[in-house]
Amino acid sequence: MGLMLFALATLSPILYAATNHIDNILLQKYFKKGGVGTLILFSALLSVFAIPVFFLIDPSVMSISWSSIALLSFVGFLNVLLLWCYLQAIFTDEPLVVIIYYQLVPVLGLVFGYIALGEVITSVQLLAMLLVILGAAVLSVAMDENGTVVFRFRTALYMLIASICWALESTLFKVVALEENVWHSLFWEHVALVIIGILLLALIKKYRKSFLEALKFNSGPVLSMNFLNESLYIVGNSVAAYVVVLIPISLTLLMNSFQPLFVLLIGLILKWALPSLAVEHVSSKQWPQKMFAIVLTAIGVYLIGDW
Repeated sequence: MGLMLFALATLSPILYAATNHIDNILLQKYFKKGGVGTLILFSALLSVFAIPVFFLIDPSVMSISWSSIALLSFVGFLNVLLLWCYLQAIFTDEPLVVIIYYQLVPVLGLVFGYIALGEVITSVQLLAMLLVILGAAVLSVAMDENGTVVFRFRTALYMLIASICWALESTLFKVVALEENVWHSLFWEHVALVIIGILLLALIKKYRKSFLEALKFNSGPVLSMNFLNESLYIVGNSVAAYVVVLIPISLTLLMNSFQPLFVLLIGLILKWALPSLAVEHVSSKQWPQKMFAIVLTAIGVYLIGDW
């Protein structure tokens, strides 16, 4: 992997890590009631601003087969399901604990890449899967207020579904992008997201009510933070989509092993510079567990790349 390609692949997890903290701040500060549905609608509907950008980059986006449009519509659905599961998890847990589960994505990416694209799985990669799973399991264990050891079953379940969606959508996106091109695929994926957002707004009263209340009572901060959040996510997603057609699925998703580290670093910066917004728990008792999980999953994901 060349230096420029490596830099591009690293940019996505940095931007994703920033959005993880913004999501948590929005949920805790503005959307304590009905926050998950509200953020999903903001994310889906704000995708409308990306559509003309992709069209300007490549005006030939309309020349795409119906089968590709259908597949990308399913990718859009997976994107919304991923977001819903992720927001459900991060609503009750801290960013690092939630994001560590995304280290399962390269493991799943190997499987889907093997099935859909014929990419090779080596014995080293198979063994590395165990390290990734073990690393995720480390942060699945926590202590409640009474000092009793508990398993974060809710977070683990939601993030397992989210990881499956991410790995599957990355694989399907690459299938279409290799046949068409990246800009065609990004354009129609975002069209599907906007349509899904409109349907959710029209059909789910609870989501519509919380969305309109957020606009009414916190319109300035909410719109600005959501616009920033969605812009960072779209840029990160576009960079990741560009990179994913150049290298194997597992190697692309390998770069996301840096995301937990960036989440932790941004959390530390917030704790130091803006303590009122900090949501990452970084007490001395939790440092060993978190660092061990990050190192373990990073080694496993690195080995999955089979360097």
